[in-house]
Amino acid sequence: MIAAGITLLLFALLALGTPVAFSLAIAGSLGLFMIGGLDVLAGVITTTPLSTAGSYELISVPMFILMAEFVILSGVADGLFHAAKTWVGRVPGGLGMATALAGAGFGAISGSSTASAATLSSTTMPAMLKQGYDPKLAGGVVAISGTLAMLIPPSIALVLYGIIADVNIGQLLIGGVIPGILVTLTIMATVWALVLIDPSSAPRGQAYTMMEKIRSLKVVGPMLVLFMAVTGVIYSGIATPTEASGIGAFGAFLLAIKEGTVNRKSLAKALTHAAHASCMIIMIIVCAKIFGYFLTLTQSTQMIVDWVGSLGVSPWMVLVIILFGYLVLGCLMDQVAILILTVPVVLPLIKALGFDPVWFGVIVIVVAEVGLVTPPVGLNVFVVARYAKRPLQEIFAGVWPHVISHLMLLAVLVAFPSIILWLPKQMAP
Repeated sequence: MIAAGITLLLFALLALGTPVAFSLAIAGSLGLFMIGGLDVLAGVITTTPLSTAGSYELISVPMFILMAEFVILSGVADGLFHAAKTWVGRVPGGLGMATALAGAGFGAISGSSTASAATLSSTTMPAMLKQGYDPKLAGGVVAISGTLAMLIPPSIALVLYGIIADVNIGQLLIGGVIPGILVTLTIMATVWALVLIDPSSAPRGQAYTMMEKIRSLKVVGPMLVLFMAVTGVIYSGIATPTEASGIGAFGAFLLAIKEGTVNRKSLAKALTHAAHASCMIIMIIVCAKIFGYFLTLTQSTQMIVDWVGSLGVSPWMVLVIILFGYLVLGCLMDQVAILILTVPVVLPLIKALGFDPVWFGVIVIVVAEVGLVTPPVGLNVFVVARYAKRPLQEIFAGVWPHVISHLMLLAVLVAFPSIILWLPKQMAP
């Protein structure tokens, strides 16, 4: 009864607009006090912040965020879009496909979906509208392409999942590579299908010579070097994800210097943004640990596992229900908050049902991508609407075809776990 009451209090605080970290801390502290009194509460509160924030793996979070800020500072997204446009812009819907490719490239060197959506809104959206694209088609592809940063390494969301679930972060990041490619191709295929249905929604773009196409690839070189500096060293076993995050942040800083965009003002802005985002995420993780101790003492997760086991329902049916719950939560809450709140409770059940935690982590992030573009929250849609100065309803209308195609791909990834797990199994020990 105490666990149920405290959980209801947590969701009530969230519904009232209390910040996620404070909601977790208040509910968890009250629960600990009710169970063990002031001594238990004081013991947890005095030890949890240092033990949690001092985690070695947690260093990768601010480093990957800093890497994203330096990539934004470098302005490399403009070059990525131009290169993609040069190669596929002449194809019907080519600029939309180029947006997906630019989103994948930017995500591979940033890891932040909102940063990716904001950058694409400022670069690719005006180009599509200028060429005569249907605003719904243009806004939809920009919003969904921004979510690729959640999946393609270095993904901050996958790092957070690994920290919360105590799962190998390197395997999680590598596990996102093939699904990330498949999601990119799915976005491109959806654009192609939409243009096939209504050719007037996306006029053909400018044609380029082969020499111009080859010259456009010069911007891809530094991006590939940076991507390999992070993902390649993790896959080969040369560096841990934490060490790779430091390499990535330094590499992104060098890229920004190369582009000539670093000065005292821009550097201070990038560092400040990275510090703000890092403090917010670490604060949420620390407070989630307090709430996690409460769940542990009440044995809530074990009771849920035992209850589901007694139902005699197929593990796949339970998985479908869990994923449906994630889809619903994704429509209402921020993805970081969803991971923090649900993973400690859901993961023991997933393991008890015999599912791989690495595979499940990637699946959850694919589901979270859908949540980033579905109402009423749809964070990426709000970002695109703000930066592109377009109506929210227009962007939401444009993402629905991509939501449907995403759900179809999700079904494939669930049915064939080897798509996700093959690359992690090939990693150096």
